[in-house]
Amino acid sequence: MKIKVENVSKKYNMAGRDFWALKNVSLDIDKGEIVTILGPSGSGKSTLLNAIGGIDKVDEGKIIIGDLEISSLKDDKLTKYRRDKVGFVFQFYNLIPNLTVWENVEVATNISENPLDIGKVLESVGMYDNKDKFPSELSGGEQQRVSIARAVAKNPDILLCDEPTGALDYVTSKELLKLIEKINSEYDATIIIVTHNIAISKMSDKIIKLRSGEITSICKNIDKISAEEVEW
Repeated sequence: MKIKVENVSKKYNMAGRDFWALKNVSLDIDKGEIVTILGPSGSGKSTLLNAIGGIDKVDEGKIIIGDLEISSLKDDKLTKYRRDKVGFVFQFYNLIPNLTVWENVEVATNISENPLDIGKVLESVGMYDNKDKFPSELSGGEQQRVSIARAVAKNPDILLCDEPTGALDYVTSKELLKLIEKINSEYDATIIIVTHNIAISKMSDKIIKLRSGEITSICKNIDKISAEEVEW
């Protein structure tokens, strides 16, 4: 699904002063692209991701997803947008500890209008054989695979990944990147990855750099490589 961000600004009030997390941000993302957003801590990466995901509302500008302007939606319509159109993958998995792998994914499919088959999704992320295990019985990489399965099983148009490899070692990170690449290929989801790791950007179609809430560059990656080739 195509994403268009037009002159978006977002501020927070800290100790009585306004802090602009985003300042006049504009960008376009085409359907099916893998996009990496880079920048130091405090640059506005996660704020931008949350705004596109409908978690944070912006103070100025527009965010248009397909034909839907989400920046003008009321809370109930925004909830529906998040439920039907967006899958989230976070750094620390956010799995429900007292539910099995299957049940953690099932929670997401129960609120989706057009969910994918749970078994097939778990097979695609290599976790079907662990479907009856609890999160505490899984490694960090396995938990992140379940997190991705949960997001993908909703059958979202957009998959938003906030530092998905941040808590993982190198080998596991590479496996997760290959999985994200596979999900993009198999389900044609538009994928946005927020990361500090510049090497990850080499597998993306477009690279967006932020600093102090402002975009410093947007470039198409003409030398895109596979996730298998990514090194750091």
